[in-house]
Amino acid sequence: MTTKYFFGLLLIIYMAVSVSCRKDNLLTDASAKLDFSEDTIMFDTVFVSIGSTTQYLMLYNNHNRPINISSIKLAGGSASSFRINVDGHSGNEFKDIEIRAKDSLWVFIEVTIDPNSSLTPYLVTDSIVFETNGNVQDVNLVAYGKNAHFITPKYAITCSDGSGLPYSIIGDGEPCGTIVEWDSLMPYVVYGYAVVDSCITLRIKEGTKIYFYNNSGLWVYRFGNLYVEGSKEHPVEFGGTRLENSYSEVPNQWDRIWINEGGVNVIDHALIKNAIFGIQAEDVTLDGVIGDVPTQLTVSNTNIRNMSIGLLARSFNISMYNTLISDCKSYCAAFTQGGSYTLKQNTFANYWRYSQRSTPAFFMNDFVPTQNGNQHIPLNIETDNCIIYGNIDNEIEKDLVDSTADTYAFRYCLLKVDEKVTPVSVIPGFYNILKNQNPEFEDVNKYDYHLKGISPCIDAGDAGLLNFPQLNFDLDGNARPQGVAPDLGAYEKK
Repeated sequence: MTTKYFFGLLLIIYMAVSVSCRKDNLLTDASAKLDFSEDTIMFDTVFVSIGSTTQYLMLYNNHNRPINISSIKLAGGSASSFRINVDGHSGNEFKDIEIRAKDSLWVFIEVTIDPNSSLTPYLVTDSIVFETNGNVQDVNLVAYGKNAHFITPKYAITCSDGSGLPYSIIGDGEPCGTIVEWDSLMPYVVYGYAVVDSCITLRIKEGTKIYFYNNSGLWVYRFGNLYVEGSKEHPVEFGGTRLENSYSEVPNQWDRIWINEGGVNVIDHALIKNAIFGIQAEDVTLDGVIGDVPTQLTVSNTNIRNMSIGLLARSFNISMYNTLISDCKSYCAAFTQGGSYTLKQNTFANYWRYSQRSTPAFFMNDFVPTQNGNQHIPLNIETDNCIIYGNIDNEIEKDLVDSTADTYAFRYCLLKVDEKVTPVSVIPGFYNILKNQNPEFEDVNKYDYHLKGISPCIDAGDAGLLNFPQLNFDLDGNARPQGVAPDLGAYEKK
């Protein structure tokens, strides 16, 4: 026998013995059980026809010998609303899956709710069944579903880069002057952009919830009108379609509320969160003429958070009071390309936690870049009884090409500033400022921007603002003032 054939025979014998030993080493005791990371996999509310986020289950073999799972399957089989993936493979049933001693295995689970289900609210259940040495174990699967009005695109705009912008038209085909109402009976789920067309009015009633799919938004086109009519008890909510707890404070899940010139727009008692831009209000003609057409946005008693930019204004006319804008990757508010802005009793608090931030919470400029340089556009901004604060050294910045032609004033405000960038002590426009004093928010990690009892903002406001009836109550609906003068910001300390 040659050396070559001799070593070949040894290899065959070794492999056979090795396989035999491995099989003999399997734990075959019928009492041997798997251990699981959970006994029930729970999915939070999932919209019908929209797949859920992926949940996972860990299987553990805590024995000292490998174990063979003869079967892993969905009890509901192919009819199940759930889908599983085992060891990188999708299916309804898997056979002869081996787990080594003291090792583990991942099982991934997704669910889609049947839109034709008659259950209200929809409740979908199933289980994953595991059979090992004749021993049967299972893990429960539970998902809650919710029906909705689905706003889906019928049209598309071709963008300059060749991509398409899908959109639908609210009140499509209705005559000019039509009022469309959205109520709270069922939420609205928007794919693409839902467009409020010229001379159409969208009224969103209190308690209504609007959820936007990835890259979707609400677009109020030129001369369209938007009325968000929330209440303290039942605010209107704008957010993403992922309702699982793990997505509750994740930014960039949808695009923006985009408002153009020419209409009357009111947002009162709303919660707007987890988008790229909270509100973008701009004159799309970009002609630099303020007041050429009626351009109005009033934002009141509203909470905007977890955005790249909370409020982006371009050549617009905005009144805002009792509003909290917080936790943005870039600006909480950017008032650009001029415009006219009246800001009273607002809190701009930026404690963005997902990455480093270099841009201030509050920014303003008075020009549009052109090929021939910067074209000045008049800026008029009045900021009273506000808090502008955050976790970087400078939270307010101005970039003005002709400040002598602008009017801006910050009165009775608490500001966090770097005097090297914004020397509020020597430049005009800043009056009765509390500079770089900690406002003493209750808990910024929980987005709680109420004031502690030791806050310097308490009773530090201008009592003259109480001549404005809309400021007689704070964001919580509490009477203002509680002391000798109003507190700074959106909240009055009780």
